[in-house]
This record gives sequence, structure tokens and C-alpha cells, in this order.
Amino acid sequence: MELRSGSVGSQAVARRMDGDSRDGGGGKDATGSEDYENLPTSASVSTHMTAGAMAGILEHSVMYPVDSVKTRMQSLSPDPKARYTSIYGALQKIMRTEGFWRPLRGVNVMVMGAGPAHAMYFACYENMKRTLNDVFHHQGNSHLANVVKQRLQMYNSQHRSALSCIRTVWRTEGLGAFYRSYTTQLTMNIPFQSIHFITYEFLQEQVNPHRTYNPQSHIISGGLAGALAAAATTPLDVCKTLLNTQENVALSLANISGRLSGMANAFRTVYQLNGLAGYFKGIQARVVYQMPSTAISWSVYEFFKYFLTKRQLENRAPY
Repeated sequence: MELRSGSVGSQAVARRMDGDSRDGGGGKDATGSEDYENLPTSASVSTHMTAGAMAGILEHSVMYPVDSVKTRMQSLSPDPKARYTSIYGALQKIMRTEGFWRPLRGVNVMVMGAGPAHAMYFACYENMKRTLNDVFHHQGNSHLANVVKQRLQMYNSQHRSALSCIRTVWRTEGLGAFYRSYTTQLTMNIPFQSIHFITYEFLQEQVNPHRTYNPQSHIISGGLAGALAAAATTPLDVCKTLLNTQENVALSLANISGRLSGMANAFRTVYQLNGLAGYFKGIQARVVYQMPSTAISWSVYEFFKYFLTKRQLENRAPY
């Protein structure tokens, strides 16, 4: 994708981004043909945060219906009317029996959490990548947003809006309800982000060794990295879903009175109700959700980082 124009200022920007200069430097190959501009390493923090926020919002809004199916497929004791054998079949059944817009319930609160979370997420990633090169850090999603959206996604949910869900949970379970899965979420983020970022960087070295702006390479690397990380961390995601939703039927079958808390208790409950197979409930939906999600996230992020940085350089370039 070429974002060039014929102006002197744009040509100066192109030289600065490609590594060319007036006193020598090779931004072009030996044949003189112009390749993609290298992704700038000097992009500002605001650029990373803006690009990350846009990536997060698009990623979660586009793939939200599949995320709704994933949440239901991870139910340990689903209602007979909410048993699904495939993602497509689940979406069809949900829209037919519960309304066309039902798979999108809770998307507003997820988007509100995804923008700021991904802004911090990518800003920290870029900063840590530059300073430590091989250490990656993740700030985590909004836990309140995760709890609310998963309760709205459940079959026969008593909540009709994000605000009513927040009020009800706060009144009946207290503030701690929004953070029951906090340790599980953090524990899941360590292996997920390690696998995710290491795989992405490895694949980029293979398909885009010169680290130029190459949309196809970002999509392929991002999608495969997300799929692998999602499959490997499904057991932790199942436990997180149980802690967030507090399934009444499942907890009754496990003879648990009150509320379930703690990652260890969640692991025991999942095994007690469904055995080893329980840790991988919804793995297909999780991978199908995560693969395009991370592909969208990385491609949108790299595009906005490239586009915003180019605009900043054009504004500073002499005309």
C-alpha cells in the first residue's frame, strides 16, 4: 500500500521513513523500485495508543457475535435449549429464537473497555519491545467490562443492559464480583501474551524480515499467533468464564453454596463437573474468535501506526 503524493514535502517524508537522505542512504533497492516504507521505530506514544485503541475497538466489535457463542459453549451445565454443536449453528439458533441482535448484547460495554485497554496494551508492547527486546507486558482488559459482557451473553440472562447488569451485580454481590477472575485473568495473560507475541515476532521474521509495512504479513502472523495462544490457554479461559458468570446450575451440581471464588476452586469445579474435557469446552469457538480478532487487531494497529506517523512527519517536513 503506497501512501505517497507528488509534493516535495511528501517526498521528504518518504526519504525519512525509507532511510534515504540528501547525503546518501538507500531507501530503495538496487533496481530503483520503491518498496513499502519501513515501519518507523520513532513513533510517538500517542500514535501507538491511538492505533491500539482503533485496533481494539474494531477487533472486539467485528468478532463479538462469535465471542458470545464461545461464552455459551463454555457453560458447564448449559440449558437444553442452549446446547450447540457448531458456531454457525449456534448463531443461527440464537438469532432465530432470541432475536436478530441478541448475539451483540453487551458489545457496547466491551467496546468501552477495549479502546482504553488496547491503547495501553500496544503502547506498553512497543515500549517494552524497544527497551528489553524480548520481554513483553500486557496491561489486561477491563475486568468490569468482561464480567458484564459475559453475563449479558449467557442464555436466558436476567440482564437487559450493561447498566442494569452493573447495578444488579453491585447490589447483590458487591464490588468484589467484578474482580473474582482477576488472578485467573492475569495468570492467563502470561502464557497467552508470551505465546502470542513470540509467535508473531517469529512469523514476522520469516514472512517480513525487513519489517516493512506489509498488510498481508501482519494478517497472517497475527492470525496464527492468536490461534495458537488461544488454544493453549483455553483451560484458563473456561475457569475465567465460570468465575465471571457464576452459573447457578453448575454451582448447585457441584454442591457449592454462595459464590465461587479463586482460580484453584474454579479448576476443581470444572474437573468435578466435566473432567479433563471440561477444560477445553468452547475451544473451537475460542480459536475461531481469536484468529481473525488478532489478525484484525495487528493489521489495523500497524496501518494506523504507519498512517499516523507518516502524517506527523509530513506536518514537520519542509515544503
